[in-house]
Amino acid sequence: MSNEFNGKAPMDKPDTPTLRAFALLEYLVQAGNPVSLTEMADDMGMPKPSLHRMLASLEAGGLVIREPGDKNAYVVGPRLARLGLDVMTHAGARRLRHAILMRLVSDLGETCNLTMLHENEVLYLDRVEAPWPLRLDLKPGSHVPVWCSASGKLLLAMLPREERNTLVRSMKLERFTANTITDTEMLEAELDRIAKKGVAIDNEEFVQGIVCAAAPIVDADGACIAAIAVHAPVSRSPLSRALEMVPRLKEAAEDLRKTF
Repeated sequence: MSNEFNGKAPMDKPDTPTLRAFALLEYLVQAGNPVSLTEMADDMGMPKPSLHRMLASLEAGGLVIREPGDKNAYVVGPRLARLGLDVMTHAGARRLRHAILMRLVSDLGETCNLTMLHENEVLYLDRVEAPWPLRLDLKPGSHVPVWCSASGKLLLAMLPREERNTLVRSMKLERFTANTITDTEMLEAELDRIAKKGVAIDNEEFVQGIVCAAAPIVDADGACIAAIAVHAPVSRSPLSRALEMVPRLKEAAEDLRKTF
């Protein structure tokens, strides 16, 4: 079988159409790649006709979609993806994360943010500004490019290599500053270094005069689920100082891991 279903068996009691549909959605989320009807039937132990009817209903609701170019393979749909993001920013968890960020900013004296990879961009889950005059208007829900931000490069670097390379080669590497990496091979080499070190930097690559360092938030399975970063104007805080903050970033990353 090409995919392994890691959750509970979908036919666990109580067995209802709603729970079967939910188990199917869980399966597709865990798969992380397009899955055929045959594979689903084998992995989940469900008859193809029943699965086909269920998928047709979920597809109509935007919860699953068919992989372009392969009408018999399914992936998570946009509506389910939005729901996942809403859950990630749920008020209860957000309060805990915000408190951790507030404490981090108080300790470091610089602005910090919490981000995750959303499709091919960096999504800001939360951000706490330090009390300095210079500010960037990047509220929770904002998106920034992955190839020129510390968090983005870190999140890319921590992906499985094949997935990472496919994503990188699909991007148009737009230049934002003189330091922006716009060569695919150079970016891939940079990502290799980041994956080895577990820390990423933005050396004025996205905004001129702003430097940044980022550390990963890793789940119990070793997968990078988000990033925590600190940024500051280079005139006040050179990149070397941002790197000195990495140990404290990693402490905050461990606290944040428990909120996911």
